[in-house]
Amino acid sequence: MAKAKAEIIGIGSYIPTKVVPNSHFLGWEFYDATGKKFETPNEIIIEKFKAITGIEERRWLEDDKVASDMAVVASQRAIEDAGIDPEELDYVIAATNFGDVEKDNYFSDFMPAVASRIKDRLRIANPKSIAFDVIYGCPGWLQALIMANQFMKAGDAKYALVVGVEALSRVVDPHDRDAMIFADGAGAVVVKLNTDENGAGIYSYKAVSHAHPQAGLLYNDRSFNPNYNQKAKFIRMQGHKIYEYALTEVPVAMKAALDDSKFEIDDIKKIFIHQANEKMDAQIIRRFYRLYKKQTPEHIMPLNIQKLGNSSVATIPTLMDMVRNGELENQDLQKGDIIMLASVGAGMNINAVVMKY
Repeated sequence: MAKAKAEIIGIGSYIPTKVVPNSHFLGWEFYDATGKKFETPNEIIIEKFKAITGIEERRWLEDDKVASDMAVVASQRAIEDAGIDPEELDYVIAATNFGDVEKDNYFSDFMPAVASRIKDRLRIANPKSIAFDVIYGCPGWLQALIMANQFMKAGDAKYALVVGVEALSRVVDPHDRDAMIFADGAGAVVVKLNTDENGAGIYSYKAVSHAHPQAGLLYNDRSFNPNYNQKAKFIRMQGHKIYEYALTEVPVAMKAALDDSKFEIDDIKKIFIHQANEKMDAQIIRRFYRLYKKQTPEHIMPLNIQKLGNSSVATIPTLMDMVRNGELENQDLQKGDIIMLASVGAGMNINAVVMKY
């Protein structure tokens, strides 16, 4: 099975209908890490935020839904796009970091696993279809895709559903400026075993973990406002250190993945990178090409963070779906294109994949 690889044959996504523009945060009270309220007007805070991240608006989940609701819709669309019977799925793998969180509850519900909920609601009765979750920070969906590829290389799978879903709006501190970064969404792909040596699928990957000493760059903690719900914990991050870490480590991992493949850097048609921060992503790609003494090609990196924000594990599959459907200007995705996928996030973890679409 040395030639075996996972080929993407179906893509689907769910983007919440609730649009949250930057102006939504004008009335919020922001505090610093010491519990002191910022004196800077929110207009200035938001203006600086947009200049750094590129985010103009984001999508938040409808109040009566949870993450698995989005995941089911994205999965249905991916399966329909693939044209397969869901009973044929050998694996249902869901990447998520907070599971199902009800509005104003702050409790992460992982029992049963989100993947099990997806399988149940898709009415997949096949007991050999194994459903499980992956918690790997923002790179979780890409790591789940790597895992599906390994199952296929081992001869243990023919079809797999790989889902990335997160509702980060349910776990942000309303008194933390970083809350403006986060968003909700779900993306899914169906992958199929391909044994054609030169066929579509994953050709190489690189995954690294710097849990020591970087585990504390992204974590959960209580509100910056000492008077706000100190029983709940929210996303917290050391943004500047993450920025430096990503710029140093991600291009190296991307290069290692490409060097292990049969392709050259000029073969790459598109790079789908985790939509974390517009400026950071652009710098990562620039440094990656600099490692090959190349200039960054125009339109190589599609972006949707401006309108969708950072939805963690959902950013890459939702971005791929939008590009495939022609929803982004000057961007397309065609069968046979050589593409790279890359992500960085809590752990701290990094991964990169080179594949033929």
